[in-house]
Amino acid sequence: MRYVFVLMVVLFLWGTSGTLYAQIHVNANLNLGTQPVWGPTGYDYAENYYMPDIEVYYNVPTHRYYYNENGRWIYSSRMPSRYRNYDIYNSHKVVINDRNPWKNHDKYRGQYSSFRGQHDQQPIRDSHDSKYFVNKNHPEHNNWVQQQRHDNGNHFGQNKGNGKGNNGNGKDKGKGK
Repeated sequence: MRYVFVLMVVLFLWGTSGTLYAQIHVNANLNLGTQPVWGPTGYDYAENYYMPDIEVYYNVPTHRYYYNENGRWIYSSRMPSRYRNYDIYNSHKVVINDRNPWKNHDKYRGQYSSFRGQHDQQPIRDSHDSKYFVNKNHPEHNNWVQQQRHDNGNHFGQNKGNGKGNNGNGKDKGKGK
């Protein structure tokens, strides 16, 4: 009987460890919350965006723009001033999951030059798909957060689940001491 119990525990732990690994692996490959709201929909993960119209890269994890300045690739947390009138929401962005794509710029420029002038992508900001609401800059983010709190049983501080049935105050009305 003892061996059966041990075997059941071992099988349970082995089965849940695979599930835990799968959850960690999936979560590590998602970065919807850190992608900018001007990024294109349809990607659960994006390392870099390449904007063929202006030949600029945006690195999602570091929130930096990479652009060529006098033959050198430099980075900044802001778009170069020469592109201040560039409509980043309505331009085409190519997702490139390469660590340093600007180091292979000739390759990417040639490969994606056909996307210049295209305005065919929906930005995350305009999506009604709830998976993008996790992004703190999405217009529906605050509503999504409230819904998550409500769905998780919080109900804005009411009925915290102590089993009393009286909003958790611990007082039973109608019963004397």
